[in-house]
Amino acid sequence: MAASPTSNSSASTTSVSLLQRQSSKNADTVSVCSTTSAFSTCPDRHGFYGGNQFSEKPKKETLTREQIIAREKKWIHMTAHWAEYMNTNYKKVRERCRKGIPDALRQKAWFLLTGANHLMAKFPDWYQHLLDQPGNPQIIDEIRKDQHRQFPHHEMFIDDDKPGQKELFNVLKAYSVYNPTVGYCQAQAPIAAFLLMQLPSEQAFWCFVAICDKYLENYFTPGLEMLQRDAGMLNRLLKKTSPAAYRHLQKHNVDPLLYMTDWFLCAMTRTLPWDTLLRVWDCFLCEGVRIFFKVALVIIGATLGPQKVRSQCNGLCETLAVLRSPPKKFLEEDFIMHHIFRLNITIDDFHREHKKQEMLHRKAKLEQQKAAQQQNGGGGGGGGGSSNGAGRSS
Repeated sequence: MAASPTSNSSASTTSVSLLQRQSSKNADTVSVCSTTSAFSTCPDRHGFYGGNQFSEKPKKETLTREQIIAREKKWIHMTAHWAEYMNTNYKKVRERCRKGIPDALRQKAWFLLTGANHLMAKFPDWYQHLLDQPGNPQIIDEIRKDQHRQFPHHEMFIDDDKPGQKELFNVLKAYSVYNPTVGYCQAQAPIAAFLLMQLPSEQAFWCFVAICDKYLENYFTPGLEMLQRDAGMLNRLLKKTSPAAYRHLQKHNVDPLLYMTDWFLCAMTRTLPWDTLLRVWDCFLCEGVRIFFKVALVIIGATLGPQKVRSQCNGLCETLAVLRSPPKKFLEEDFIMHHIFRLNITIDDFHREHKKQEMLHRKAKLEQQKAAQQQNGGGGGGGGGSSNGAGRSS
């Protein structure tokens, strides 16, 4: 399967193996939250003592107190009549998510948006049951190695004896037992940690299950096949939204997997400033992964849009350096939220490109099967016809 319509399979395979080695080597060291900065004696409003996520200034509130209270009342009413809104007035839910969920209601809203409330009701006491299982020893070791790397400047995870690290271990271990086919992937850890900052551990676990098994289905399976297909989709959508940036990336053979893997696999948790991340997740949990596509398209378009920037990026390495550390102004909440819903792409564009990537995937699978059959049957005397199945489309 090709990573994108314009890159060959060998380049894609090289990119994937390169990324897997890099991910294993760096773990969370590339996290925007783990970058060393001045350490404060008091946490900021989000609980950070330092790192790039630390904010010395209070958030500049654009709403009056009366407006905040009015929004909270609307959300309280909506969450109290959740099934009715989701079944008959989803557009209102989406509209309010795009405006931003009030801080006081975010925990409850996320729990409902993901459907985690249904999972928790369907499997009562199951979380504790999963924790009581021994788990896979190899996976347990991997989780223990990674748990201290997640947001090390945050008050929940700053010390080994803090409840955050213990809860993080429990959520990741429970999921590995709940879904042994996936088990554990390093990129899951910052997602679980982020959820634990918003919700109690059992609720965070069921939200985590919904995100891994529904929102980011097949993202964490070996081979990164789903990510490769989404890389192809992102490339095609970029051609429509930012032609100049697209041509620049094609000219320098910059495979999308080299810059978007961390964005998508970690669900933007290691990419965006905290206030932006919360707003993006409000939309992501309502509208799905296409929100990450839109955020990525805005970042790429804004970063590589100016001719001056492109002229200075005269190679693959220079281009990647810019994309991996975009100017902070392009990551700010107001900038991202203003632009993601003004992109000239529609839901139909997403569906059309998704179908194209599915076709490319099936075609690549068939070619691989034919090549394998020819190789295996090359010296045999039986030969015979080849019965090709497209295989499971993940």
